[in-house]
Amino acid sequence: MIIRKRLTAGVGILLATLTAGLGTALPAAADEAPAKASPKVELVLDVSGSMRTRDIDGQSRMTAAKQAFNEVLDAVPEQVELGIRTLGADYPGNDRKVGCKDTKQLYPVGPLDRTEAKTAVATLAPTGWTPIGPALLGAADDLEGGDSTRRIVLISDGEDTCGPLDPCEVARDIAARGIHLVIDTLGLVPNAKIREQLTCIAEATGGTYTAVQHTDELSGRVKQLVDRAAEPVVTPVATEGANSCSAAPQLKAGLYTDREKFGEHRWYRVDVLPGQELRASVSVFADRAVNNDYGVLLRALTVHGREIVRGSESGTGRTDAISSGLRYPKAEQDDTDSDDKPAAETVCLQVSNSFSAPASVKTSPGMPVELTVDLVDSPDEAADVAAFGLGRGWWLLGVLVLTGLIAGLVVGWISRWRVAVWRTN
Repeated sequence: MIIRKRLTAGVGILLATLTAGLGTALPAAADEAPAKASPKVELVLDVSGSMRTRDIDGQSRMTAAKQAFNEVLDAVPEQVELGIRTLGADYPGNDRKVGCKDTKQLYPVGPLDRTEAKTAVATLAPTGWTPIGPALLGAADDLEGGDSTRRIVLISDGEDTCGPLDPCEVARDIAARGIHLVIDTLGLVPNAKIREQLTCIAEATGGTYTAVQHTDELSGRVKQLVDRAAEPVVTPVATEGANSCSAAPQLKAGLYTDREKFGEHRWYRVDVLPGQELRASVSVFADRAVNNDYGVLLRALTVHGREIVRGSESGTGRTDAISSGLRYPKAEQDDTDSDDKPAAETVCLQVSNSFSAPASVKTSPGMPVELTVDLVDSPDEAADVAAFGLGRGWWLLGVLVLTGLIAGLVVGWISRWRVAVWRTN
């Protein structure tokens, strides 16, 4: 009897404990944040007849593309859902109406089976037309659904041959849907018309255009774009710099894009509170042929035109981008009256470039500019030149004058001593 009572009591305690545990565990599970949606990428490959041309590292464009795809598929991050779409892969005839519908999804967007995807790519052979517009519409439909980041990577060697459906207008329509889909384009032929069309497609959605002429360049760039989808960067905000500080836009911490003509100055304004440090950097992208010698200058000035600090960079030869940056820490304000709100200092940022181009190169629109502005807590004991004011004009002049005065006194004293010794001897 005693044993039964103890057993019953033990079972009751066990059930109570389990019930309590479940009661505390269920709310905890309910409070867990939902899993982040996997980023989606679709590679759109041109398989038109022109891909037979043998001008990439001694092999055909199609062979180079297949080799690059195999390398990319091996390197796709696990969290990325990837698909492949083709254009011009199936119809070899001359009927334009049929040829301009020749686009299909070769591998569905989803978790990647690398072997299956490689096998599908291996079956491709250059065949027909170049319906870029319909392929982009199909890829946008392939990526529909969910709230994850979405990216289309288009690889092509020619212009769209299926007008009047302009692929640039198609890209603008896709951007207007508001689905945050970015299209990046890669051109396999250094042709002005092809570059213009692919650049327009990319810019319509905030993407990038890249010209590639080697297999390793193609695979490396596609890998970068797929990785970028896995770890999306901050979306830049479009702004328009002015030709003077007084008319410049007011910027806060963030990433901004603009365009700057050759040899132009662009102005922006940032408010810096006491105890904050302004960190700014700028990159100017050479998206066209430029002359060999170039440079970029980023200056921070007061509203009265006095330079605070600057950063500059120069180079020569072919480049995709050139960057420079600066830091300006503003000292804490003395606590004379705690009720007064500290006043911010307006800092003028000037972005300049010394790019030039051959006469045959268009200078409009300007080159892409990316400006980063950050405001952080100022260091207690800043060690850079700007913190001590040595880059602020009058401080530097005062240091030079004082150094010259001391050096003059020392040299004069030594000279008098040597004359006195000479006379004595």
